[in-house]
Amino acid sequence: MDISRPSCAILLLVAFCLLHLATCMNAKINFREKEKQILDQILGPGRYDARIRPSGINGTDGPAVVNINLFVRSITTISDIKMEYSVQLTFREQWLDERLKFNNLGGRLKYLTLTEANRVWMPDLFFSNEKEGHFHNIIMPNVYIRIFPNGNVLYSIRISLTLSCPMNLKLYPLDKQTCSLRMASYGWTTDDLVFLWKEGDPVQVVKNLHLPRFTLEKFLTDYCNSKTNTGEYSCLKVDLLFKREFSYYLIQIYIPCCMLVIVSWVSFWLDQGAVPARVSLGVTTLLTMATQSSGINASLPPVSYTKAIDVWTGVCLTFVFGALLEFALVNYASRSDMHRENMKKTRREMEAAASMDAASDLLDTDSNTTFAMKPLVRGADPKIRQCEIHMSPPRKNCCRLWISKFPTRSKRIDVISRITFPLVFALFNVIYWSTYLFRDEEEEK
Repeated sequence: MDISRPSCAILLLVAFCLLHLATCMNAKINFREKEKQILDQILGPGRYDARIRPSGINGTDGPAVVNINLFVRSITTISDIKMEYSVQLTFREQWLDERLKFNNLGGRLKYLTLTEANRVWMPDLFFSNEKEGHFHNIIMPNVYIRIFPNGNVLYSIRISLTLSCPMNLKLYPLDKQTCSLRMASYGWTTDDLVFLWKEGDPVQVVKNLHLPRFTLEKFLTDYCNSKTNTGEYSCLKVDLLFKREFSYYLIQIYIPCCMLVIVSWVSFWLDQGAVPARVSLGVTTLLTMATQSSGINASLPPVSYTKAIDVWTGVCLTFVFGALLEFALVNYASRSDMHRENMKKTRREMEAAASMDAASDLLDTDSNTTFAMKPLVRGADPKIRQCEIHMSPPRKNCCRLWISKFPTRSKRIDVISRITFPLVFALFNVIYWSTYLFRDEEEEK
């Protein structure tokens, strides 16, 4: 027992000295200097060639596999007339390059960071539907490369892109648009390079994403490999499904057009003789409706098919133009009624004059003849009178009976227009909204 106690004390003292020595050694290590040595070791001249692609999985001669993921930071504009959209995103690529393995000093070096992309091999990825793009260099270039101890390389960069987005505007503004973001290899075929979406959550979107006239409903990831006469190239795509906000168009287009159509019906209630008022009202609403229609088409590209908004503005313009034509018909009917009344008045005057001449002729003749004719006038045949009493007048239709209350044709046209125009416009609204809303639901299914 006496021998073991000193030996235990000696062992504890040796362990304490070794621990203190290791602590002192760690305190003296400069990890930044170690990072420089490791970078010079793995990327030094003659050690690494950035022109040669990495090996395949497990060091085989297969294609290099690059995993892709995106973070959508913002979507600034979606242009209907240019059929394009602008997006800002953080783009990340990750692949394995076994030539870049290094010692992590017992877990103390998690990764090495580079800011020069030309120091290591990079996939030749490009955005196939890109129109414009630029990197961000304020305050420093927003790019980094991380090299992990096992050889994994992570490349991350913030970029802004303007991408083409072919649109089908047949249901505009009740439509939904799908805009794609396509990424493909430019020179390496699938025998040398394959792009894959990162497992888990390959595409992320910022939570407070706000668009002025659209809502991002969902996004889908897919593959779009392309074959040309030089080989097959790996391709990835993400489809962004946008739904157009209808409330803006309801307030700016549909309600004003309805109001213009209703205002054009006011002329049906004005007097037929108020020609300046009815003409000015009809022409003003017609020009306003035409200006509204041209303003709508100015914000859209010229297409060969008919859009939903074209049907609406076209029918509204037709109703306003029909109200103006109705006044022309009323004016013609009014002048025709006046001519007819003048003809009747002239005919009555001529008949009165003829009856006066006949009466004067009778007074000049023998009085016996006059008294002999009185029984012929007073004593009509009783059978004929009985037939006249028992004959019932013909029954009139309710509509005709109601129309007959208005003596002139011009007044009848105004009264019929007051009922016909609103009913036909209401029927058009039922057909229009049921057709395009149901068609939108069918396309969504």
